[in-house]
Amino acid sequence: MELQASRSSARVGARGEPILLLDQDRSKWDRLLITRGLGALHRAQTLAQPSGPYTLQASIAACHAVALRPEQTNWTRIVALYDALVELTGSPVVELNRAVAVSMAYGPEEALSLVDELAQDPALRDYHLVPAVRADLLIKLGRRGEARTELEKAAALTTNSREKELLLARAASCAMQQGIAN
Repeated sequence: MELQASRSSARVGARGEPILLLDQDRSKWDRLLITRGLGALHRAQTLAQPSGPYTLQASIAACHAVALRPEQTNWTRIVALYDALVELTGSPVVELNRAVAVSMAYGPEEALSLVDELAQDPALRDYHLVPAVRADLLIKLGRRGEARTELEKAAALTTNSREKELLLARAASCAMQQGIAN
């Protein structure tokens, strides 16, 4: 909980808009909460083996917390932790999060095939983050037209007005960048 809470002040901008993890100002992360969270995680890891879902989730948060810059994040470790968490929970949402980590560790092509497979899961049919993640991967692959469509789909699925604004702004940016490229 402390590891997650440590990022609270960096998650939302001045107008209430969400700030994506990789765009957050990490100097705003609460170092005291991170230190306390890492201590609690260490104690939990010594108590139970194999790790349970909360310890695995905290371990993922710790990978983010100890990276002072986004590029220092140990994405291969995060993929391994998500592998264990998927095995334990069987959750398609956890699998989607794993796909994001795969993208960061091994590239968007590999992750896109995982997300395309997950998009067929009935449990995720109306989950706005599936097309949002797909859009991020398409942007990284330079496929802005497809990304724009996915961002618009994600915006239509979300009920959060701030997320909707962010998604539509990103869709507009894709359209503009696509127009420049053509």
